[in-house]
Amino acid sequence: MANEQKFYGWKLVGVLWTLYLLNMGFPLYGGAVINSFMLKEIPMDRTTYGLGFSLMNLFVGTSAIFVGMTITKWGVRKTFVIGSGLLAVGTLWLAQVATQPWHYLVGFGFLVGCGLGFGTIVALSTTVTRWFVKFRGRAMALAMTASGFAGFIGAPAMNQLIAANGGNWRLAWLVVTGIVVISALIAWFFVKERPQDIGQVPDGQEAAAAVAVTPVTNALVTKYVWEPADVYKSVTYWLTVLAAAASQWPFFFFTAHWIMHLKGKGISSADAAFAMGLFTMGGIFGRLISGWLMDRMAARYVFMLGISCYFIGSYLAVQAAPGMLIAAYVAAVFYGAGFGWSFVAQNTMLGNFFGPTAFPKINGMLQAISAVVVSGAGVVGGKLFDSFQSYTPAFQLNAAIGLVGIICLIFATMPKPPAVKCSENG
Repeated sequence: MANEQKFYGWKLVGVLWTLYLLNMGFPLYGGAVINSFMLKEIPMDRTTYGLGFSLMNLFVGTSAIFVGMTITKWGVRKTFVIGSGLLAVGTLWLAQVATQPWHYLVGFGFLVGCGLGFGTIVALSTTVTRWFVKFRGRAMALAMTASGFAGFIGAPAMNQLIAANGGNWRLAWLVVTGIVVISALIAWFFVKERPQDIGQVPDGQEAAAAVAVTPVTNALVTKYVWEPADVYKSVTYWLTVLAAAASQWPFFFFTAHWIMHLKGKGISSADAAFAMGLFTMGGIFGRLISGWLMDRMAARYVFMLGISCYFIGSYLAVQAAPGMLIAAYVAAVFYGAGFGWSFVAQNTMLGNFFGPTAFPKINGMLQAISAVVVSGAGVVGGKLFDSFQSYTPAFQLNAAIGLVGIICLIFATMPKPPAVKCSENG
């Protein structure tokens, strides 16, 4: 029978892993390395340079509203393809057109930002939320480890490619274009919308049956079919949005300025690129730890632990120097772990609290609002450097923002469905 075929969900996790690796790892992490070389040919101050990353972050988030609508109307497969197409246009623009700072802002900030919005987080997390309940945290974590591997490979590879070709950063952007075209083909042929479409159920038959007799899992996952309008009335949702923004600010600052921070400390380009690779590898460990913990405890507690990694990372980042490379490397690992850890928890927590039906739209809204809030991370980091000739104040700000996120999560408890609230008040 059709519903007895081998569960496709775990194969789909592999597909999602590959798409995330290609769409996120090379345009963003590899792009951070490429952009640092671009500065030699397109002179700009650190504020403008950081603005490119701020715009990218802004459009990743604001496009998420349209991503949720696109998923609802056309499905995750076509959404992934649209994302890859936008990334291809953006990277071609940077390779063939960019000669002035505003070209960089349009190509990297707007086009690559929108491509990342359509081709990564919301589509991936929606697919996982539809296909898994009992193993949602684990599946989310596994799929999201991809960007860490891509960054660990992509950042040093882009550095070596550019160095081997006399500083030709345009060639590197053309290579990224080829990578995202491949991702579009993979999405078109291998992404499946829902388990019900191929006669299966979330988690597979055996695991789905186990959910019914696992009270711990049920206690952490809502059974109510939430509608977006009801979710937007929940205080828990808005606290989650604020916590998400607090966990993303340090990440986007770090992505934009980490290599420049290390070079400013006298650390070589090769060592800086390696540290960026460790940053993404830290994300792998953070995601895996997060997924493992969420099989055992509430996602919001896991979320808090993830944000805490930024405190250690910020302290060590300030200590980085040519004679203290270990501080730079460990700081990169903790920053990567902090984001990967908290990001998996954030997406899983949202799915557990409000369910798969509302998820595309409410996650899109969360990504959009948090992106607006943290869109200044890159430019604020650059402005602080221009004012103090040091990134130390920016790292101190990151730690303070992380503390705000943890406070929000203390109060972000499991929301009560509207029907329950009405009965209690009646």
